[in-house]
Amino acid sequence: MVGRYIKKEIESHLFEERAIIIYGARQVGKTTLVRAILRDFKEESVYLNCDEPDIREELTGATSTRLSYLFGDAKLIVIDEAQRIADIGLTLKLAVDTMPEKQIIATGSSSFELANQTSEPLTGRKFEFHLHPLALGELSSVETPRETNRMLDIRLIFGMYPAVLTAGKERAGEILKELTGSYLYQDVLAWKDIRKPELLDKLLRALALQLGNEVSLPELGRLIRVDKVTVENYLRVLEQAFVVFRLPPYSRNMRTELKRLRKVYFWDVGIRNALINNLNPAELRTDVGGLWENFVIVERMKALQNAGRSARCYFWRSHQQQEVDYIEETESGLLAAEIKRKQSSGRLPKSFVQAYPEAQNEWVHPGNLFEFLEI
Repeated sequence: MVGRYIKKEIESHLFEERAIIIYGARQVGKTTLVRAILRDFKEESVYLNCDEPDIREELTGATSTRLSYLFGDAKLIVIDEAQRIADIGLTLKLAVDTMPEKQIIATGSSSFELANQTSEPLTGRKFEFHLHPLALGELSSVETPRETNRMLDIRLIFGMYPAVLTAGKERAGEILKELTGSYLYQDVLAWKDIRKPELLDKLLRALALQLGNEVSLPELGRLIRVDKVTVENYLRVLEQAFVVFRLPPYSRNMRTELKRLRKVYFWDVGIRNALINNLNPAELRTDVGGLWENFVIVERMKALQNAGRSARCYFWRSHQQQEVDYIEETESGLLAAEIKRKQSSGRLPKSFVQAYPEAQNEWVHPGNLFEFLEI
């Protein structure tokens, strides 16, 4: 089994009289992760799967007496797919307040529902973690660095979902399309603001085809024939469901800098490729540059999270079309990276270097990717 870096971080926060909430898209490995944590407790744990109707009934509107009976003598209680429980935040608050000696771990695949239900009731009573598809560094437990490097082009196409990685090449595409066609939408379409799923599909495809480019909400709206407010609402839901994320432009308010547009990337490039029904090899594609940029940025963000580092991430572009693919601002300073498939070195735009002479400059390519991901 591939070890998840986040496991040690979660375990370091056990039994601190707070609930632990693990967010993540479907099929990223939340259940596998919590079961790995449960193994260390064996007879002192309870696993509650909220996909089961009787478990949902037991937990809905539960009193402290019912929770005490349900948890029994267990020290560690896992509530999987907790977003299925109405008012789950109040239930978790009750458990934390009345049984502080027990550790509650709740997982949720639709962050917008679970976050909305837990934000107020669990203020000061929770630790939050986000689980994404596998990171390249996590594969070190099952692959050598050389093997991982050899597989980079394949992972540019099929992505990093656990079920896809462990499938044979013949089945990887089939599993990926199943993930995209069902699991990806299941929670999103259940959200009350999504009244026209066909628009969601059009928006996702439009974003997939603009990978690596700045996007304009009014232009996206004209493309799929809705207003920009609807585009913003749907895009926000897709972000909260861990399908896409936005990078804003970095600016210190100089007139030459782009300030309004955003870039949208996918948390998994395999999902993006399945959306446009293109699983062709890297050498046959015209979009491999955008795929590589998306892949590297996501892996860097995973590496930051897994290292427990807080960072604000951006891109930079001037009105003269000079650009820097990735900007990272941390307490230790500013990092600027150009992300290219070519292994030759290069320089960042002179105007950026002059404006931000303190920034650490990187030229990221397949030959030094793993160095870039060492946080």
